[in-house]
Amino acid sequence: MAQCEQLTSPVDSVIRRMRALDTELPARDGVAVFNRVYLAVTEAVDRSIDTGRFADARAAITLDVRFAERYLTAVDAVADERRPPACWRPLFQFRRHPGVRPLQFALAGINAHIGHDLALALVDACRTLDCEPVELEDEFDRVGDLLVSLEERIREDLMPGPDLLQIADPLTHLLGSWSLERARDATWSAARALWALGRLPDLAAEFTERLDAAVGFASRMLLTPLPD
Repeated sequence: MAQCEQLTSPVDSVIRRMRALDTELPARDGVAVFNRVYLAVTEAVDRSIDTGRFADARAAITLDVRFAERYLTAVDAVADERRPPACWRPLFQFRRHPGVRPLQFALAGINAHIGHDLALALVDACRTLDCEPVELEDEFDRVGDLLVSLEERIREDLMPGPDLLQIADPLTHLLGSWSLERARDATWSAARALWALGRLPDLAAEFTERLDAAVGFASRMLLTPLPD
């Protein structure tokens, strides 16, 4: 694998940025809810890198930073009154809606970031490192495993209550149709397809646009306002 270029935004830098957002945004803001979740994931990845859990630390850092930059770019776009990618628009549009619950905000953000951003970040990382997607599969899987391990905790933290009551909760039915595992598998396939389309820029752009729109539609469904 070729040596990658010097990263302009190392993991510590994106963590600082997310911590700053955590202090700036109101706690109930939908973007703030997702930001806290993503900050926890990024800190977990950083600890895993520091403790040697990634066989190729340089590849892991590259993928993690490229991934985080996609989210932070969407935040910057909204702050500058520009349109973010379609996958992120529902979260920013509904971020203050009183009928949307914190768990919905968290999972809509995860859906946007996994379903769209991770595929593009993997392609970005491959270009930076001059490698094929298969060479980053271990790093991709490790990041995905951390997300899966946190998803159950996120659901428990943001939707507390006896299981018997959760069965009747409309939120349970709404979120039962979405799976992080399925989203991660689809993202791996999308990234490989994008890489294969690298020599066909028009088709690659069309594929990316359609992926963005499809993920945005799923996020919009996850953010359906619910009765108390």
